[in-house]
Amino acid sequence: MSSRMPNLWNIDLQALPLTQGVATYSLPAETLMVTDAYVRTGSGQQTVDRMIFPISRTEYAAITNKQSQATPNQFWFDRLISPTITFYQVPDGNGPYTVYYYRVRQIQDATLPNGYNVEIPFVWLDALASGLAYRLSRIYAPQLEQQRKADAEEAWQLAAGQDVENVGMAIVPGLSGYYR
Repeated sequence: MSSRMPNLWNIDLQALPLTQGVATYSLPAETLMVTDAYVRTGSGQQTVDRMIFPISRTEYAAITNKQSQATPNQFWFDRLISPTITFYQVPDGNGPYTVYYYRVRQIQDATLPNGYNVEIPFVWLDALASGLAYRLSRIYAPQLEQQRKADAEEAWQLAAGQDVENVGMAIVPGLSGYYR
């Protein structure tokens, strides 16, 4: 289930205070993907949030002056075993800056010794059971593998159809974050 991202139930908001002159920060190991990010400048009643946008490893490598300091407006998420996020431009001294980002985090597994349950919402239980039955049929009932695969895919599609944000879709250019 973790391979078919993102699943809404394992997305959360994280805050990362930025330090002047520091471009790269370590993220928690369970961070699999950054979906959205914004920089908050100022403090108290005088805060401004501005979206920042992801760039690829190749785009980051193509930046000639990676140490240029200003308000960050792009980020590169490096999906390592210990993931990192690198900002361009590097935070300057006009902060404080805090980056808020929505991340997809790893789903917690069930563990028998501690008695934890698998971390999954109710609507996904059939997909979990069907997927497990499909995987086990490969070993214990190969003659039923194709039927169990069809069952698992149907259960997945039903659950995935419920795992959506119920909002309208609007397509607009992302330029407003650069102007105050």
